[in-house]
Amino acid sequence: MRQIVLDTETTGLSTKDGHRIIEIGCVELLHRKISGNTFHTYLNPKRSIDEGAMRVHGITNEFVADKPCFRDIVNEFKKFVQGAELIIHNAPFDIGFLDYELSLLEDRWVGIRDHCKVIDTLVMARDKHPGQRNNLDALCKRYEVNNQHREFHGALLDASILAEVYLSMTGGQGTLFSLEPEKGTQQKLGHQRLNSTIKGLRVVQASQDESMAHEVFADKFLN
Repeated sequence: MRQIVLDTETTGLSTKDGHRIIEIGCVELLHRKISGNTFHTYLNPKRSIDEGAMRVHGITNEFVADKPCFRDIVNEFKKFVQGAELIIHNAPFDIGFLDYELSLLEDRWVGIRDHCKVIDTLVMARDKHPGQRNNLDALCKRYEVNNQHREFHGALLDASILAEVYLSMTGGQGTLFSLEPEKGTQQKLGHQRLNSTIKGLRVVQASQDESMAHEVFADKFLN
């Protein structure tokens, strides 16, 4: 079973205002294990980034000025996600932007959902935790996923964190857990996993008061 945890960052909140994708991050899961295979790119949107969006992800117009356009990476992206099950938090947002980018190219991929099944972890979280905050930061706290290095949103960073959250929400990932920070990129992101060989691990859920107290400002995951 191949799953892709996907996230995007954009110039603003709505394609109706001509906003575009400026970052795509994907993390591959194979049979519920993080494989280490990723897809990540920054993009030149050929338009300015809203100040509000910039405050959320920290990506500037100057930074993306020399980056490739979506048309330059679309074939590589499609090859990476083709036939996979996509795991996305607030899927209509990211799918809407990806479909918009494809429509600008008049691509034969009319829509992402025609080629990939999509799981929305926001819908899943609302079903599991009704009446509570279910943005990514709140879920990290609830499932004890380390996100202390998440000063700004980033597509690959958020996809990596969401992979941890999704596996915790749906029963864990088994033998990939270890007590040490992962090497390379994951270590930089500050992720740690628990050793699955330890018996009798107790899962402590956040209380409703703790979850409700966790505020996120100007966050696309706000619900």
